Amino acid sequence: MLEPLNTFQIVGWIGSASYLISYFLLSINRLQSNSIIYQSMNVIGGLCLVICAYDTKDNPNLFTNFVWMCIGLVMIVSIFRKKNSKE
Repeated sequence: MLEPLNTFQIVGWIGSASYLISYFLLSINRLQSNSIIYQSMNVIGGLCLVICAYDTKDNPNLFTNFVWMCIGLVMIVSIFRKKNSKE
């Protein structure tokens, strides 16, 4: 019998879905890697998976997703700076 998901597991599944959907959309050319939407989905996915990994004390997973999330945040800042410098 399946046990109900706890809040941290639900958050983790949301993070996984965010990663997978963003990568799929990138792969079929619906998103670009330098788009705010793509990078935001990676940041959201990373944050959700960090929260889930923290709950389960899965430190390698927590670290990897934290770094992934930070890369996304750096890219978002970079995209905004480029847009503002063009205006």
